[in-house]
Amino acid sequence: MWLALAFTSAALLGLYDAAKKKALTGNAVLPVLLFNTLFSTLLFLPMMLSAEFGLEWFTGTLLEMPTGNLHAHALVMLKAIIVLTSWIFGYFGIKHLPITLVGPINATRPVMVLVGAMLVFGERLNLYQWIGVLLSMGSLFLLSRAGRKEGVRFTHNRWVVCVFFSALVGALSGLYDKFIMQQLDPLFVQSWYNLYQLLLMGVLVLLLWFPRRAIDHFRWSWAIPLISIFLSLADFAYFYALSDEEALISVVSMVRRSSVVISFLCGAVLFHEQNLKAKAFDLVLILVGMLFLYLGTR
Repeated sequence: MWLALAFTSAALLGLYDAAKKKALTGNAVLPVLLFNTLFSTLLFLPMMLSAEFGLEWFTGTLLEMPTGNLHAHALVMLKAIIVLTSWIFGYFGIKHLPITLVGPINATRPVMVLVGAMLVFGERLNLYQWIGVLLSMGSLFLLSRAGRKEGVRFTHNRWVVCVFFSALVGALSGLYDKFIMQQLDPLFVQSWYNLYQLLLMGVLVLLLWFPRRAIDHFRWSWAIPLISIFLSLADFAYFYALSDEEALISVVSMVRRSSVVISFLCGAVLFHEQNLKAKAFDLVLILVGMLFLYLGTR
């Protein structure tokens, strides 16, 4: 079941990336992210109210959630900070780069998770996992050559740095998820971390964007609520996958990165991006690398 949930999450993440690219095109990043956290919070608000006020609206259903103590809320707040940091850098990156470049870079996140597990938890990589790591690193080199044809130099482009940093922090979030999902209810985590992100984004928008609103313009797009819908459903499936004691974070993380296939197709069909043949080869190389990572965890 947890593997099926991971694949469901991956498909929804691909649609989330496409909606994000559409909403951010020619638009201010921080207010888009603020609305994303707002709509995500509103989606889970009924469950939060039911739990906190004992209303029993969802008793006996999949949407029933418990209340949490101060320690639980502290754990969720830390997750909100980690995820929001990743999102801010990732949103700026995807605004200024083709989605067919951003997707494959993000797809290397399982490699970062694997290396993190090796450094933090003392895990050792087997032959299959080393092959997967090397293939992923090779694909990034080839991807940098493809990006150069579009004027994007990986070593001199701040937006590429943003995407890489976002992926790195996202990998840290994946390791942290495995830790907290064995202690907390998945719906509790998802509901409250959305609310905490909304509060944090409200402060950032007031301090950083509002004084510059005259030059950093924001316009409404119906792709904005789609970001929240696709992401909330993807996270819902992801958290419940990780709540299974048999779930392997390395496998779940790898499967979720297969969302790059959906985002790549959207980049080709919806955004008419260029140099697709070279990028498609790099994408296949990354997916083969992900396959070796999976084989190494069996």
